[in-house]
Amino acid sequence: MTSKDFEAIIIGGGQAGLATAYYLLRAGVDILVLDDQEDAGGAWRHVWPSMTLFSTAEFSSLPGKPMPAYEGFPPSDHVIDYLADYEQRYRIPVERPVHVDRVERVAGGYRLHAGDRSWTAPHVVAATGTWSTPFVPAYPGLFTGTQWHSANYPGVGPFRGSSVAVVGAANSAAQIAAELTGVAEVTWYTRHPPRWMPDEVDGRVLFRRNRQRALAVQRGETDPGADSELGDIVVLPQVRAARDAGWLAATPMFNSLNEVRADHLIWCTGFRPSLGPVRRLLDGTTPKYPGLHLVGYGDWTGPGSATLTGVGPYAKQTARTIADSFGMTCLLYTSDAADE
Repeated sequence: MTSKDFEAIIIGGGQAGLATAYYLLRAGVDILVLDDQEDAGGAWRHVWPSMTLFSTAEFSSLPGKPMPAYEGFPPSDHVIDYLADYEQRYRIPVERPVHVDRVERVAGGYRLHAGDRSWTAPHVVAATGTWSTPFVPAYPGLFTGTQWHSANYPGVGPFRGSSVAVVGAANSAAQIAAELTGVAEVTWYTRHPPRWMPDEVDGRVLFRRNRQRALAVQRGETDPGADSELGDIVVLPQVRAARDAGWLAATPMFNSLNEVRADHLIWCTGFRPSLGPVRRLLDGTTPKYPGLHLVGYGDWTGPGSATLTGVGPYAKQTARTIADSFGMTCLLYTSDAADE
């Protein structure tokens, strides 16, 4: 068994891991990022072909380096290229593919295990995201067709000329159902009527709202929460076209899988945090011990923290806590754009 020591190790090389690495490197902390992907891009390497950001490029940047301009909403390959370039720009030390099997508490910090390799550090940042842990609710009955989840939805190819049931009342379901209406017979199941955001609202408005929430939390105030009146579904151009054509009429949710009459069933029912390697070190979602940090999992780790442009403040806060333990915080108080 080989073992190496670092001051901080980040599990996950997606947007949350890279943002945290950026700030830790600026503070002079000796770090390593362990990523289980074959190459850069994080979960964006696995999204369906037509998936895009909800925001334009100028509202979709990690700290330091802006995302290159793009006309409209950037697709996944634009995001992947940006994340790969970000790694190179800041010389972020990433080892991949490395699947961390477990993290254990040891004297002076933590030991991370991946097969016959191990690493130790007084600080571990879990930035593993949610994409690898899709959630499917339990329903009675039997569905005899093919079941999918938005996590492995491959695009329209396998569904042409078939009947498809899509389950979910948020963005993924609306986007996938809209895309499939042109090639298949689609039934869209929701537990409540779709809550459309105003047509003029996109990720830029959500970013501003999340920024207000983050600033309130940083000031020690109560999180004002998401704007519940705004809606749940961003009306991207393809979604708007299908909705306005009358192709996205929702059907009340079934009570049993026996009721679903379709060749395919696509669950767009969200994800759970991929906390496997560190789960034994948590009390629910709270670390049991100092030196373990969680970044980028959604609102419970900070409003907007699961987004490209929203993760920065929480990555910086985590890096500051780690740097403080080594007396190395001073460089984190300069502007994020100073090195551009």
